[in-house]
Amino acid sequence: MEENNSVIQFKEVSKKYKKGSKLLKEALLDMFRPSSTKDFWALSNINFEVRKGESLGIIGPNGSGKSTILKLIAGVTVPTEGEVKVRGRIAPLIELGAGFHPELTGRENIYLNATILGVKRKEIDAKFKDIVNFADLGEFIDTPIKHYSSGMYMRLAFAVAVQTDPDILLVDEILAVGDTKFQERCFQKMKEFQDVGVTIVFVSHDMKAIQNFCTRVFYINSASIIKSGDPKEVVKKYALEVL
Repeated sequence: MEENNSVIQFKEVSKKYKKGSKLLKEALLDMFRPSSTKDFWALSNINFEVRKGESLGIIGPNGSGKSTILKLIAGVTVPTEGEVKVRGRIAPLIELGAGFHPELTGRENIYLNATILGVKRKEIDAKFKDIVNFADLGEFIDTPIKHYSSGMYMRLAFAVAVQTDPDILLVDEILAVGDTKFQERCFQKMKEFQDVGVTIVFVSHDMKAIQNFCTRVFYINSASIIKSGDPKEVVKKYALEVL
């Protein structure tokens, strides 16, 4: 990966999930009927590389495999087949409130979440005020986050992630939960990351944001990459086939 400046590499990656029943009664019956559980391939033989400093957009319909790619990059899950290589500190914004404990306050969760992301206590102490200011939670910083709205969760999660000095920032559709003003602040921060060479992987249904922000785009559908390349061209194909 060092030779060609790649920071993310997928080699013949496939990811399989078990697609079982959701009802408790059916789940209990399935214990005696294991053949009733079907396999679902979220990704099938995916190959790509992302270079340092790229801003990669991933688009596609719901259930196409977009979030699975982010989870594989983050190490939240592992491939069923193939190999995923990642180099650098990752700040994953892929699930709202992931890494947060609902009974703890915003203050306590800052330390918990930043530690999970690999930040040392001294670093968190030094950046604590910046995190609180960016999250704009005011007096709610000492309130248990189980009382937070989805927007407050998002502001806190984003504020912690961007203060960890990541090499790779993973951003899922969760930015959509914030208000317009906060979304603008998020994109401004992401632009600042672009300027200093942070690699960004951005999943969104906002085609305008994808075209304006990303340097390259994947259109994924039915577990495969349908088209990769110039944002406008890829979005155009996606719009013709899906939108």
